[in-house]
Amino acid sequence: MQTDSQNQTMWHFISEHISQATATCFLCQHTQQVTGGDSHLTYVVRDNHARYFVKLRRHRGPLQLHHEALGLEALSEGHTVATPRVICHGVTQEGNSSREYLVLSYLRFIAPESAHWALLGKQLAALHQLPQEPHFGWPEDNYIGLTPQCNDRYATWSVFFSECRLGAMLEKLARQGIRWVNPDVFVTQVEHFLHSHQPAYSLVHGDLWSGNIGVTPKGPVLYDPAVHIADRETDLAMSELFGRLPPAFYQAYAQHAPLPHDYEARKPLYQLYHLLNHALLFKGHYLEQAKSAIIACQKRC
Repeated sequence: MQTDSQNQTMWHFISEHISQATATCFLCQHTQQVTGGDSHLTYVVRDNHARYFVKLRRHRGPLQLHHEALGLEALSEGHTVATPRVICHGVTQEGNSSREYLVLSYLRFIAPESAHWALLGKQLAALHQLPQEPHFGWPEDNYIGLTPQCNDRYATWSVFFSECRLGAMLEKLARQGIRWVNPDVFVTQVEHFLHSHQPAYSLVHGDLWSGNIGVTPKGPVLYDPAVHIADRETDLAMSELFGRLPPAFYQAYAQHAPLPHDYEARKPLYQLYHLLNHALLFKGHYLEQAKSAIIACQKRC
């Protein structure tokens, strides 16, 4: 547990980085811890002139917030969907108690209305249609929640998804003694099932559900991404997994980028990736849910 002195040193270090990044003097005078994710602490920090949203996690092993920052920047570069602006990120210099931090612009959220969901559907369709290099994956591995996400690059979607998504996740579960199927056999089944499906190369959010969507007075905002180049259907499938988004979102998306008629056949496979991840991270009822989903997908494949 950090002492008051260590906390003061940490906030001074972050304040200096904010000042450098914004070319404006910022001296953290007030810190308020707020509700955030289960993998880090979140704060709103401010002085008399500005305020920012800060994520903190103990610096152990690979950087995680670094990849989140890169994902937010990748999404914002397309000028289609809005994201929090990345101010700065790094690691405090405190020896064994160092923290990784990510500083974002502070956003004031409001209750979403139907028009906001329709706008988000239109914006997501535009994001998915941006031209990309002909490779699925991403230049670096990143994270889906707390789980490392394999992003090896492949030109063929069926190989990428079967190997880097389902295969990689099944291997992680097997290392924890959780084994419902032979991973090699299942990966081969999935690759054959998807072999004739040749989607466009789309930049996707990667973890699109209601908990990673907010609305400000200026419109909808996406955050906490797990970006990569993929079949755009994976974003839609994820958005339907833990409770569908409002109808206006899907109606607007379909108006600007209609989904293929056989999307429903692939949706359970795309949702399986996230169910496996939840089983890996949270165990509990997700284990049975993931097992049932695998059995259903085996029958479908």
